[in-house]
Amino acid sequence: MKVLLVDDNRLMLEGLHNLLDAHTIEVAGVAHDGLDAVKMARELEPDVILMDIRMPRCDGLTATRLIKAENPAAKIVILTTSTEDDDLFEAIKSGACGYLLKSIDTDALVQALHEARQGTPPFSPGLAVKLLEEFKRVSNPTNEPLSSKSSAEKNEAPSWGRLNARQMQVLRLISEGLSYKEVGARLFLSERTIKYHMGEIMHRLHLENRAQVLAFAGRMGLTSYKPTE
Repeated sequence: MKVLLVDDNRLMLEGLHNLLDAHTIEVAGVAHDGLDAVKMARELEPDVILMDIRMPRCDGLTATRLIKAENPAAKIVILTTSTEDDDLFEAIKSGACGYLLKSIDTDALVQALHEARQGTPPFSPGLAVKLLEEFKRVSNPTNEPLSSKSSAEKNEAPSWGRLNARQMQVLRLISEGLSYKEVGARLFLSERTIKYHMGEIMHRLHLENRAQVLAFAGRMGLTSYKPTE
């Protein structure tokens, strides 16, 4: 796996470089601001870009939009100290596939990079829940009960029928912000099995990534769903 590191803090970059080297992850390059990131992403074609937000000349969110405009398949994971909801939501809108806080531990970061490369968007604990709540708010700004919506607004309801009971359990827990490992522990299944179920969920619902799954769950009011054992 080749990773491009983007951060204006040289000490942070050195630490990340050493950390990834120790886990046999190749650092394809380092960039100190968003403009350098755009140029290096084009030249190096990394598997994953680890992007800070606050940087001179061009911030990470702007750089993310520019990179995604050139290469929609680019996998960009935000790594930041910012816990601001606006930064989280704007990062996802800009095309980032994950959002991690710099307080993350080494093993979790390495796992997150592998997940991003494989198409599983990584989020620090609690952030997926914030995304879900935002999707719900945007899709139902008046907080009108889902049961009172018109039949036209319920036209996605049949989608639930495409999932079996186990997949609904997995989807509900994922929508609560749990990691695949945590979902597996709840359901007494392996993390690999949970990833398999998520792949089936995305296939059956015609979704492409975890962010779209969360959006779907938010629109459908999944948090009120109680699966049948």
